[in-house]
Amino acid sequence: MEIDKAIKESDDRRLKTKYNNAIYVIQRALTLYSIEEVAFSFNGGKDSTVLLHLLRAGYFWHKERHNCSDRGLTSFPIHTIYFESNSAFPEINSFTYDTASSYGLQLDIISLDFKSGLENLLKANPIKAIFLGVRIGDPTAVGQEQFSPSSPGWPPFMRVNPILDWSYRDVWAFILTCKVQYCSLYDQGYTSIGSIYDTVTNSLLCINDSSCNKKFKPAYLLSDGRSERAGRVKKLSSSIPGHFSVVSDSSDSADPHKNGMLVASIIVVGDEILFGTVEDQLSTSLCRKLFSIGWSVSQIAIVQNDIDSVAEEVERHKSTNDMVFIYGGLGPLHSDVTSAGVAKAFGVRLAPDEEFEEYLKHLISDYCTGDRNEIKCQNVIILAATNITELDKEWECLTELAESYGLLATMEPLVSKRLKTNLSDVEIAQPLSKLCLEFPDVNIGAYRNCRNGSLIINFEGKLQKQARIDLAVEALCKMFHPRAFTEVN
Repeated sequence: MEIDKAIKESDDRRLKTKYNNAIYVIQRALTLYSIEEVAFSFNGGKDSTVLLHLLRAGYFWHKERHNCSDRGLTSFPIHTIYFESNSAFPEINSFTYDTASSYGLQLDIISLDFKSGLENLLKANPIKAIFLGVRIGDPTAVGQEQFSPSSPGWPPFMRVNPILDWSYRDVWAFILTCKVQYCSLYDQGYTSIGSIYDTVTNSLLCINDSSCNKKFKPAYLLSDGRSERAGRVKKLSSSIPGHFSVVSDSSDSADPHKNGMLVASIIVVGDEILFGTVEDQLSTSLCRKLFSIGWSVSQIAIVQNDIDSVAEEVERHKSTNDMVFIYGGLGPLHSDVTSAGVAKAFGVRLAPDEEFEEYLKHLISDYCTGDRNEIKCQNVIILAATNITELDKEWECLTELAESYGLLATMEPLVSKRLKTNLSDVEIAQPLSKLCLEFPDVNIGAYRNCRNGSLIINFEGKLQKQARIDLAVEALCKMFHPRAFTEVN
């Protein structure tokens, strides 16, 4: 069998391990279910192309193990389904039909949506399990294992995911090692292919030259597999990138979302902070950094080193904030539970990012354990920083990623003015309350550095609200004698 021969002759030990594990999953499925009871969902993409050839190899060894007389593999007996769509790339359709012809696939073309198509398929056939080319990191992979029953509300069948733990690098290593054909779009700068409406070329593969025509390197030359989906067009739910709808009974001034601002919250994990052993210095610095890119911080929470405590706090924050930053409790120690807590909040499992670990090992050799990788899960970012210097470096990386992938939207900067006064709280309380009602689009706050010190009044808003901030300051000054306030730089 040519696929098995190519893998055995390869020097890539990791690929051999991935291949053997995938073949084991396939053979296990073929033992549990008869050929008539399994199907293969093929879509012409790189992942399902890999799975096709793994199934060919797995079926070959399944026949060998059962001493079948026909030792060749001239046809592929597993029922293959293809969901044809008007929004598919023509190249995908062509590659799918050519592949079906080349390998003798029993192609069942379905023109309905995935759920309706499956319902009809399972009614008409005795299919109990379907092989899928799902990998960790895919949007549909959340909560799945190598054998996962279909979700509630869907037709009942077993999802079999032989390449669930494969990375982008593994997929291309297999394709290139085994010299199998793949869709031509992957040679034109595409790294992840969906429909013609949500897929563009990956800008990271663009070749800069003197001509006006854009040229792209092939997909297998993408250096960082985590950028695989950078060519997928994101659908925004509002005019503000990354904005989530938030329900609140508070006034406009209390809800930054209503003023067109993005809102973040910060979760700090650490018993040592709650015990008073260590002082948290990162939250203040992180607030300043978020302020500098036009974000507002809604709250800062400190939780103990406990998976359930972290999961509950993340669950509360992630639905009411555009982004949640969490740090502390990250590493290989018994008390480092942050990653597990975030995973529990999202109902997903932890999986190593092997490509990133390889990159880290290249940079820092044996000091890399793979346990301190920065993690982003939907709108939660886990920071690995333990001091201000490390936070500065991480923030620099985040802002670079923001420019490339829109990871962290940079908004219109916030501006502020501060006044200092020796007026008593009783004297100024009512005028400030009145001012807040007159200027709901300006965030007005007051604080003292010490109980007997001067009162600092802070006026804050977006840059476009500078005139409103100036008017609010002027209105307050007019309520008292001319020297009641001095401006603080």
